[in-house]
This record gives sequence, structure tokens and C-alpha cells, in this order.
Amino acid sequence: MQFTSEQRLDDGVLEREFTLGDIPGILWTPTSASTSTPVPLILLGPAPLGLGKMYPRLVARAQHSAAEGFATATIELPGMGDRPRWPAVEQARADLRRAVEAGETVSDEIIDAFVLPLVDKAVPEWQSALDALLSLPEIGGPVGYSGGVISIGVRLAVVEPRIVAAGLFAGSFVPRAIFEEARRVTIPLHVLLQWDDEGNDRQAALDLFDAFGSKEKSLHANMGGHTGVPRFAGDAAAQFFTRHLK
Repeated sequence: MQFTSEQRLDDGVLEREFTLGDIPGILWTPTSASTSTPVPLILLGPAPLGLGKMYPRLVARAQHSAAEGFATATIELPGMGDRPRWPAVEQARADLRRAVEAGETVSDEIIDAFVLPLVDKAVPEWQSALDALLSLPEIGGPVGYSGGVISIGVRLAVVEPRIVAAGLFAGSFVPRAIFEEARRVTIPLHVLLQWDDEGNDRQAALDLFDAFGSKEKSLHANMGGHTGVPRFAGDAAAQFFTRHLK
């Protein structure tokens, strides 16, 4: 991991951009973090739009988490932002968008072609990033995962034992194979669902929640579209991570 820039935000949060090989990322740490008082870490999953477009929402989540005593970090997804283009996945995303805009049922083939390659590549990258982040003296764990592409969160919850709790956003299409993986998830889950999300299959989101094998899981459904998440929903997620990471 190589830090490429740093700045202190108005609330005292330290923001550092880094690269991990050719993968860009951002780390936010609260002023309380130090070698003598390391803090827990939350991995912030971005939407597949690029960190540049996602930055305002990500930094808001990071500042909220820092106020609760957490470090947060994110990395650019494969094929997004300034990373090399991924033609096959871009074509699948275009096919998915056309189907949604036409009001058609999105086929399993389109969902698989878009989501599964992203999961297969992104999850090992997240694990490499986690190795590097936990080597920093100011970060001591435990680790949570929050938001982003829900299928990536499901896979990480299954394969990464250092993640002890996850807050997931049911706002993306889910391949059928991920439903089977969900049955193997056992960590505590806090799942957010926007009831009128125009880009999400509500019934599939409910079925996925039902499939999770976790003994502790809660579903928080609010009226409104994809970007209409109420402010208090963030407060509930913060309380969830405080219970499980502190």
C-alpha cells in the first residue's frame, strides 16, 4: 500500500488516498486513532459508478463513522473509475440498463454476466486491501463491511473470517448462485431495503434476506426510491456497528 495524498477534513478526520498495486482507494481515520489507541475498521463498499461519482456519499458515511470512533476505507471496483475498461461487463451492464428502462424482466443470464465477474475479481482485491489496512498501527480491528454491491458483501461474509458484521444495501440485482452462498453467511447482518427502489427486485431482496443463515439478522425497509434513504437509517446502521465492533 502506498499513500499518495492526505488532507484533514473540517471535522478533523484524516483522509488519505492510496494505491494497492493498480487499485486506488481512500482511507479515513478519526483523530482518536493512534498507535496506542487503534480503532475498528469498516470497509465501505462503493456502487459500480466509480469513486469520483461516489465520493460525496462515501465521505459522508466516513465522517459519520469517524464520529463513532471507526476508521473506514474503500477501493475502486474493477473496471470502474480510472481502472482499465472491462468490455464484457460493460456490455452486460448496458444490457441490464436497457431491460430496466424498457420495463422488461432482467434475465438471469444478464444478471450473472454483470455481477458474477465483478464479485469474483473484487472480493480477492478487498482481501488484499484488508491485509494492508490491518497492518497499519492505528487500525486494530475488528472489521465490518458496509453497503456497496450486495453480492460482493455476501461473498466477503462467507470467505473472509476477519469480517465480523455487515451492513448490506438491498439495492442491486442478485445472481441465483449468490442465494446459495447467502445460506452460508453466519455473521450478524443489518440489511437496508428501499421499498420503492426502481432498480431493484423487491421480492428477490426479500428472498435473499430469508436465505441468509445468520442467527442475528434484521431487515430495515423504508418507503422511497434508491437514493431516498432516510437520515435515521444511517444512525441505525451506526448503532449496529457500535454493538458488534466495539
